[in-house]
Amino acid sequence: MSALSRMCLAHGITVSGSDISDSEILHKLSQEGVTTYTSQVKENISREVDCVVYTLAIDNLNGELNEARLRELPLFTYAQMLGEVSKTMYTVAVAGTHGKTTTTAMVADVYLKNNKHPHVIVGSLLAQTGSNYIFGKEETLIVEACEYKRSFLNLNPNILLITNVEEDHLDYYRDLEDIQDAFRTLVQKVPADGYVICDSTDPKVAPVLEECKAQVIDSKNFIQEVPELYVLGHHNTINASLVSALSDALNFDSEISKQALAEFKGTWRRLEFKKEYKSLKIYDDYAHHPTEIRAEISAFRERFAELPVTVIFQPHLYSRTKEHFDDFVEVLSKANTVVLLPIYAAREPHDESISSLMLQGALHEKGVSVEYCEDFECARDYIQSHADTAGIMVTTGAGDVFKIVDMLK
Repeated sequence: MSALSRMCLAHGITVSGSDISDSEILHKLSQEGVTTYTSQVKENISREVDCVVYTLAIDNLNGELNEARLRELPLFTYAQMLGEVSKTMYTVAVAGTHGKTTTTAMVADVYLKNNKHPHVIVGSLLAQTGSNYIFGKEETLIVEACEYKRSFLNLNPNILLITNVEEDHLDYYRDLEDIQDAFRTLVQKVPADGYVICDSTDPKVAPVLEECKAQVIDSKNFIQEVPELYVLGHHNTINASLVSALSDALNFDSEISKQALAEFKGTWRRLEFKKEYKSLKIYDDYAHHPTEIRAEISAFRERFAELPVTVIFQPHLYSRTKEHFDDFVEVLSKANTVVLLPIYAAREPHDESISSLMLQGALHEKGVSVEYCEDFECARDYIQSHADTAGIMVTTGAGDVFKIVDMLK
């Protein structure tokens, strides 16, 4: 939403918007010229407003949304508005259950290094700019394509990169086949003169390629083209292989593209190194699915084999925690120590049938060293009390767990 705000602002449109709490992102938007609110009341929809764009993360009782409906203002979801933009531009979309943000940012870096100037909307803050939007000089749009509630079907991709397909968002999708059906529909939107870039032999990806009109490029054939990366983890090598395939399809200079990938510094909250704190290396990661946490821990084992890893985990959504409970227990047991925080509910009502204490009990039964913290102050104290022992600590989750690092003395 903030990237879309920046895009509108860059095109001379007056923008206002709200969030349920204050944040650094809101502060930056205010500095850039957006009128921001930390309450969501009908008075925020002034008489000057011509249309309202909203995220699917809010509910139907939202005061601003109801005011817009009452006044019969044009309403767009974030994805619908992005689709309107996509109609007017040559669109490179990056979809997948995991790795979308990092791969989108890699694509942007490769384009820029090859002296191309696309518009870029990415789901995190880019390391080199501190923003999630790049204003372009060309009618090309590079965009992260989210599968939640089939949002990405609003896009009109000329090139589609698929990182992977897995079970997630099961509060909306029935099962893996339902998710694959959404991806299949997106693939079918790519025109015959376009490209679909993916690991076409992945058994979960292969079914979505049925009835594909575009040329399919297998990213596995480009894994050897990936240079040594600055960012951690084999999963990022796989992400980079898709970008190498894209570079080849567009006839970019291969050496320039390799340099861009080698120098890529990552994005905010994607295995982001935060600070050295006494004897600890502290990272922050958006990982909120078992596969992502597995990749996170594996990346640390690859780079820092001798150091113990502590995962400070804030589960995201009751439904996701419940659906993947056994997988969370299995993957968290790969860490040396786990510190659990209460579940971040986000868009969901409270569900007493699942809790972090249940995760703690299951991990304890497996012999895992596990602690439970009721709040961020407890987690901060835990970090400070263990800071004299060398190791990795990573705050993990899609909620607001990243705030703990800023609380350290």
